[in-house]
Amino acid sequence: MKSITRKMVATSLTLAMVVPLAVACTKGEKADDKQERVLKIATSMGFGDDEYFRQQFTEIFEFANPNIKIEMIPTMDDKYRYGGVQPGEKMPDPMEKLKEVMQGDNPPDVVMVGFEQLPDIIESNMLTQLDPLITKDKFDTTGIVPAVIDGIKNAGSGKLYALAPTFSSSALIYNKKMFTDAGVDFPKDGMTWDEVFDLSKRLTKGEGENRLNGFSFSTQAQGDLFYGMQMYTAPLQIKMFDDAGDKMTVDTDQWEKVWTKMAQLQKDNVFPELMDPQKGMNRKFDQENPFAYDDFMSNRLAMGIINYGQIQQITNANKNAASYKGFTPIDWDVVTIPSHPEAKGVGGSIYMNGIMGINAKAQNPDDAWKFIKFVNGDDWAKLKSYSSYNLVARSKYLKPKDGLDFHMEAFYNVIPAPSDNNFKIYRDKPNIYQVQEIGHQLFNNVLQGKTTAREALKEWQTQGDAMLKQMKENPGEPPKPMTMQAVPAG
Repeated sequence: MKSITRKMVATSLTLAMVVPLAVACTKGEKADDKQERVLKIATSMGFGDDEYFRQQFTEIFEFANPNIKIEMIPTMDDKYRYGGVQPGEKMPDPMEKLKEVMQGDNPPDVVMVGFEQLPDIIESNMLTQLDPLITKDKFDTTGIVPAVIDGIKNAGSGKLYALAPTFSSSALIYNKKMFTDAGVDFPKDGMTWDEVFDLSKRLTKGEGENRLNGFSFSTQAQGDLFYGMQMYTAPLQIKMFDDAGDKMTVDTDQWEKVWTKMAQLQKDNVFPELMDPQKGMNRKFDQENPFAYDDFMSNRLAMGIINYGQIQQITNANKNAASYKGFTPIDWDVVTIPSHPEAKGVGGSIYMNGIMGINAKAQNPDDAWKFIKFVNGDDWAKLKSYSSYNLVARSKYLKPKDGLDFHMEAFYNVIPAPSDNNFKIYRDKPNIYQVQEIGHQLFNNVLQGKTTAREALKEWQTQGDAMLKQMKENPGEPPKPMTMQAVPAG
């Protein structure tokens, strides 16, 4: 009975919020606005009439505009939805399929793409610039957070070709008590990576299981530095391989500088100790600590990078601390992710959801703009602001939930790192992860002092080039890795 009552209350609440929204949107409608019309939408991963997509983006618009019918235009054959690729068959490029549909006989009016795909579709002159429409309708974009508006503008060389209603982001979380106990000032917004690393040195103490660590790229116990530091390297735009995925690009001074720096920081106890597989397993399954898998929640870590969605877990744990044996409530706050002096304010972990633009060949551009305004407007943001995992793009509705008081601005006063072409390479060459794994092994050799950064990078370049050549000559076949050579130090 209680479950049914909760559902009725939730439904009533949703309707109570949607009905005024619908009324607001119908005020001042012109007579011809009641004429029935079709608005066609396609996405770069579109499989037709996707229920989740409609729930996420279109249902409220359809409720508020009953005369406009949403038609999802499929861009991919449904057989690929669950990975139905036959041996020797190559899965079509979703972006190329979208471009094909955008210029076909039944073109979509609205298209949705990933942030990494946006520059490509803009450079192909396939989207309508939104700035004139924004000016004409006096559509307010000033309340859209920098993480979204600046990121999209950067993708369009300063011009807006799309908008995004929600995003997810990361911030630097810190344990206040650890800083107070160490007599160290709390972190602040706009710090550089080096400033955070220096703080870490002042906070790390103890050895083994009793060690308190200053900083980690992840709050997860025994995290892997090779993958974690990608947040550090993304704003620097250093790449593993060229845009075609045919040639390694790691035997460079910039890569050497990063690897040498990371190895020295590991030696200086900036990061948690190198993973001991046995200890790692013991920690993850520690019956005395339900959060043993998380260094921050286990009070072993002073600072770490977290995603907004993790806030809910910490909040719930603090609320129910008495239920968790061995858990001590944490007094915490967040600041913006550190950045490099040469890329001030640029973070490495921001993901925009529902990036939408108007097809340059749209047959119904007016309703396309109406839809984009609606989904990126104030009322929609207010309705969607109750999510615990995604953040709405309008800052006025970004407030801590559950009576919490923390620095919410840390999650949105940042700019996403420029996108690269890796997503396409990894899709076209699914075995390329083996090339990355070679680098992983060699990087660990550097951390353990078995070789220098430059020698390891030269080895990675050589072995990686050989594997990329095999992939190009024998597409679809797993490459045969070279025998790992022992690399002398110095």
